[in-house]
Amino acid sequence: MKKVGRFSLTFLLVIAGAFIAVWTYSTFFDKTNVITIKDEQAARYIDYPADSDQKLPDLTFAAEKSIHTVVHIATKSVRTGQWSSGNPFLDEFFGLQQREPQISQGFGSGVILSKDGFIVTNNHVIENAQEIKVILNDKREFEARLVGTDPSTDIALLKIEAEELPFLTYGNSENLKLGEWVLAVGNPFNLTSTVTAGIISARARNLGINQDAASIESFIQTDAAVNPGNSGGALVNQQGNLVGINTAIASRTGSYTGYSFAVPVTIVKKVVEDLKEFGEVQRALLGVNIGDVNAELAEKLKLDKVEGVYVGGVAENSAAKEAGIKEGDVIIYVEDEKTKTSAELQEKISQYRPGDDVKVVVLRNNEKKQFTVTLRNRHGDTEIIRDNITVLGAEFETISESVKQDLEIKNGIMITNLKKGKLKDAGLEKGFIITSVNKKPIYEVGDFKREVGNARGGILVEGLYPNGKPAYFVFGGGK
Repeated sequence: MKKVGRFSLTFLLVIAGAFIAVWTYSTFFDKTNVITIKDEQAARYIDYPADSDQKLPDLTFAAEKSIHTVVHIATKSVRTGQWSSGNPFLDEFFGLQQREPQISQGFGSGVILSKDGFIVTNNHVIENAQEIKVILNDKREFEARLVGTDPSTDIALLKIEAEELPFLTYGNSENLKLGEWVLAVGNPFNLTSTVTAGIISARARNLGINQDAASIESFIQTDAAVNPGNSGGALVNQQGNLVGINTAIASRTGSYTGYSFAVPVTIVKKVVEDLKEFGEVQRALLGVNIGDVNAELAEKLKLDKVEGVYVGGVAENSAAKEAGIKEGDVIIYVEDEKTKTSAELQEKISQYRPGDDVKVVVLRNNEKKQFTVTLRNRHGDTEIIRDNITVLGAEFETISESVKQDLEIKNGIMITNLKKGKLKDAGLEKGFIITSVNKKPIYEVGDFKREVGNARGGILVEGLYPNGKPAYFVFGGGK
């Protein structure tokens, strides 16, 4: 018991000593400075919009509005089975092997633009197709007629015979903001009526994927999931208005891996209007060689900002040269709209036709100069160019089934009128039936127009006269 009492006394003395030490330190030495972080201090570094409630946008209205206006497109192409040297006489002499024609099928999407059945899609969706079928969201099916194509923007226009169809109205792609929510509507992997959501990641992207010599690329970049089959489908804003046509994805696998790209509606609208009115796009040109201003060039030209479009050359007899624009100028404005990159410049100029006047502001010796430029066509004048068939100097009609049976052919178009032009110069005559161009079968006038327009060299036209005598003609490409 005595040992326990001594232990208790010792313990009490230790506790008392500890309290005395803490009291002495807190009384005679500096106290720790404690800072409390308040909510209003944190808010200085996060600038939320005044009316923000941090809720995700409701995209159901846009989805419901657009889903019935996006169609499924199925195409069929007939590939000739002939092993050909390119010379009919050599083929006959060497007895080159024949095989059955091959049928190739493709799929994509399209967007209804009017209640009477005009539909926009990508050129690569219907390229080389002899049959184009449109399936509506309500499962109705229609055979589509190809109105026209524009490979330079990868846009094509179709027409189906229908009435009172739901359709999308044009939005304004120039007003799109980074981070803005959009929907991609289409038929990926043949999964019809699919809607995905994402944000605007970038604008005016030039990817260099369009191999057409006169290509125009100023894509809208989004992270909305797009896959094969989505091509030609709609990119819509939160109001359900069309702001782009989904066209491509950035992928190493062939499937969506993060980013997709759409042709902006500013380009789409102009192309569609031209195809409906003229049969081909009225491409307006400045007539300059251009490139983006980089840091090295900006330093050399003593520019305040690294932006604008550098004029590396001016073509003779061009709109730019006539207006007074010179090599070394930097284009910074078109019609009072800032032009930071070559893609933006192409997008803005593509909205005009030959003969239109546009205001262009350039920097020359670091001083602003304004010019009024009268845009020209590829021939260097301001005339409106009609479709390829007119340029070639011929008019056609599709031959009837009875004519096909009499001549024992499956396809062809007949020349009904022939004026001065390449066909007449090559030796073709009125009444001649064209069955193939560059070994591609011709079923209708649109096929002939497409093959001639896509030709990059000599053009081989094969067919027969009304008496059944076969013939072929060769002439140079171009217009």
